[in-house]
Amino acid sequence: MEMGKEIRRLREERGITQEALAEVLNVTAQSVSKWERGTSMPDVQMLPQIAVYFGVTIDQLFAMAPAEQMERIENRIYGQGLLEAAEVRQLEKQLAAFAGQQDLAGQANTLLALLYNHQAEQYRLLAVKYGKEAVEKSGGSRDAISELANAWGSYIPDWNVRNHHALIGWFTDYCVRNPQNRAALMWLLDNLIDDRRLLEARRWLEKLARLDSTFRVPMYRYLIAQAAGEKEEAAACLKELETMEGQEWCWAVTLADIYTQRQEYGKAVDWYRKGQELQPSPKYTDSAVSIAHIYEILGDAPKAIDAYREQLRLLREDWGIVSGEELDEVERTIRSLQ
Repeated sequence: MEMGKEIRRLREERGITQEALAEVLNVTAQSVSKWERGTSMPDVQMLPQIAVYFGVTIDQLFAMAPAEQMERIENRIYGQGLLEAAEVRQLEKQLAAFAGQQDLAGQANTLLALLYNHQAEQYRLLAVKYGKEAVEKSGGSRDAISELANAWGSYIPDWNVRNHHALIGWFTDYCVRNPQNRAALMWLLDNLIDDRRLLEARRWLEKLARLDSTFRVPMYRYLIAQAAGEKEEAAACLKELETMEGQEWCWAVTLADIYTQRQEYGKAVDWYRKGQELQPSPKYTDSAVSIAHIYEILGDAPKAIDAYREQLRLLREDWGIVSGEELDEVERTIRSLQ
């Protein structure tokens, strides 16, 4: 059995005897010997204790391949709320070991970023919860309101706080070194436009246009023209976008996003629905969530609830998620609207 081989490897790596391990686990040395020879397995309730002793995950005890272990880690992160500190340390240790292997470093570091972003998001939600209570119980103190606004990702009027110069600098350097990376170019353009650095954005869009023949180029032309107040150019780009054919599904969602920002909510909902219709399965839930947000803005709770129920359906039927924080959060939102 693979678990027995892994227990033996971990025991020998630590430099202890079967007798010493048996004493720690309160079993007989003969039991440890049987595990390692593959004639029996530890009781399932003992696996967490063995994993903690060796500082590994239960997955590692089963000697799962690195790709399988990382898939399990990703699913674990997505399926939970705030992870306990002990589990975070364990995942950090496991991913750090993978990050030391050249062929696994990219995926392992991506998962480390996902882990920390997940935890940060969960702490942000806690900050929102306590920030709301602080505002109510402090009589609306300035400090409490400031903390709540920060937790909720509020608009910040101070340019020195909200600008993206550090991010733009890093992506600019990366794109100079990797001029064929379309995804990085698009992130750079997004942030240049958000900071209204439109002259730079136009130059980088020329580089993107040499790599990309999809709807993305007229989309960025529209965003730049809109930011610059060039209404006729923006209208022409939007018309070009609407009449494009043979595009991938996110073309429709892009148009929906544009119409949402223009507060043309009816058109936005239609384009979100078209985007969801065009998607292959498993379908992302973004369109359903966006529609729900629009109806919340419009004060139409029943239609918002319908959209959130569509999100639940997609999670269950398309993604096979039947329990966990992702579903619980949506159901809490539905209850609050009811």
